[in-house]
Amino acid sequence: MNTDIFTAHESNVRRYGPSFPTVFTKALGATIWDETGKPFIDFLVGSGALNYGHNNPTIMAPAIEYLAGGNILLSLDMYTAAKRDFIEAFVDGILKPRGLSYKIQFPGPTGTNANEAALALARKYTGRSSVMAFTNAYHGMSLGSLAVSGSASTRELGGVARHDVIRVPYDGYANQAIDSASYIDGVLGDPGSGIEKPAAIILETIQAEGGMNTASAAWLTEIQRICRKHDVVLIVDDIQAGSGRTGDFFSFEVAKIEPDIVCLSKSLSGSGNPLSIVLIRPDMDIWKPGEHSGTFRGNNLAFTTAGAMCKMWSERQFTAGVERTAANLQRHLDHLVAKFPKCIEQKRGRGLMTGLKCRSQAVVGRVHDVAFENGLLIESSGPNRDVIKVLPPITITDDELDHGIAILDHALKEQANGD
Repeated sequence: MNTDIFTAHESNVRRYGPSFPTVFTKALGATIWDETGKPFIDFLVGSGALNYGHNNPTIMAPAIEYLAGGNILLSLDMYTAAKRDFIEAFVDGILKPRGLSYKIQFPGPTGTNANEAALALARKYTGRSSVMAFTNAYHGMSLGSLAVSGSASTRELGGVARHDVIRVPYDGYANQAIDSASYIDGVLGDPGSGIEKPAAIILETIQAEGGMNTASAAWLTEIQRICRKHDVVLIVDDIQAGSGRTGDFFSFEVAKIEPDIVCLSKSLSGSGNPLSIVLIRPDMDIWKPGEHSGTFRGNNLAFTTAGAMCKMWSERQFTAGVERTAANLQRHLDHLVAKFPKCIEQKRGRGLMTGLKCRSQAVVGRVHDVAFENGLLIESSGPNRDVIKVLPPITITDDELDHGIAILDHALKEQANGD
């Protein structure tokens, strides 16, 4: 397996290559093959960018037809048939059935582009500069997104001081007895708190990179109430937790809230093609033409696959399958928690966005390596990298899920026996 060219020429910034020292070539569904033909079950799925699996035929068939037809690929924000079809599919298949009404902004194609646009719009709309963000948050790698992220190592990147961020505890942070929502309500209503009213509160309903910390529906509902009470914009970063990952299309549906702004990317295209959108409460759409831009905001191939993905959510057979798979995964993880108490502290997450909080980073490292050797791709998260992220495709077959869990079980057993 020749990986010398990567070591010789690619920057040291690479993360996943050294963690998975093989050369991958093909993929289908939840399985990815390296150039020797060895199969791997994928519980990484592009860090949540391939929720519908690799090369999902329902999603890729229209893309292949679109490419073969000589259709336009890049269109800036001009009108195209592919863009129109996507908007219609998203509105009719995703927004209307949930009683949601948003204007759709197409920023640059990545998640951090969407978050930057959301933060800029909230500041423009309110005339305020500060943003309230949470412990262990992660919102992207551009400067505005870095500023509202929680990790010290992340925030230090760029070498530029980042101000105007108020850091507050996430739901359940440090001590379950801490009522962070009441704290936020209190300081925003107290002129003596020393904390200015922010333009926005930005949050993830499940903090994927932060360690799969999961906000309760009650807490999310209370945060929305506080935002409305104090005239603060509520931004939900649904970049990794959205697009079906938790079992619902939006991760906040469990709380029955309606954020002012929602950011989507990662699995939005359904195919791995880069695409992001910002959903904006209609009265907040005060952008002037060209005021926020991005050269690659018109990725028509991504519009095509995203439209096919949206239509899947109108099929009861599909949604029922996602619900059943989520329940199966939760049962599997409950079994692992009970079986390996020496390795695992607790299960985290919701639906198909799950993790196993382990006793140490060393446990996760060993489990990762043994799993890879036996044909399973997993990654770690959390400030101490002590959480195993378990992110199978939401379309994974029962056999693939069982096989992946069996490999994870074996890796945990190896670790437990080695203690």
